[in-house]
Amino acid sequence: MTPSHPLDVQVKRVYDPASPDDGTRVLIDRLWPRGVSKERAGLDAWEKELAPSAELRHWYDHDPDRYEEFAERYRHELTDPERTTALDRLRAVARAGRLTLLTATKDLPHGHVRVLVAALERG
Repeated sequence: MTPSHPLDVQVKRVYDPASPDDGTRVLIDRLWPRGVSKERAGLDAWEKELAPSAELRHWYDHDPDRYEEFAERYRHELTDPERTTALDRLRAVARAGRLTLLTATKDLPHGHVRVLVAALERG
């Protein structure tokens, strides 16, 4: 069995300034963040298919009391073949160097990014 390479993943808000040590910068929100130009975002990719579905996002409505169920539903959404392909792409980037996942979410501990990072690491 081949030993797995550790992933180099960090999470930043898309409103934070880009840094030379960000590596590959990937936006993982379904909607483009308000007030951020494409130039300012400094993205290498936008993997909107990895964001929670519109239905799940609206149901959750960033209610921390719903987070555990939201996370379970989102993990299930990530098993969709299109999404697993996108996860594999990000995993490969993170194995090759630093991957910075960008989101507009204010409440990072209760956002989809936490679930996404765990899914990448489980890979």
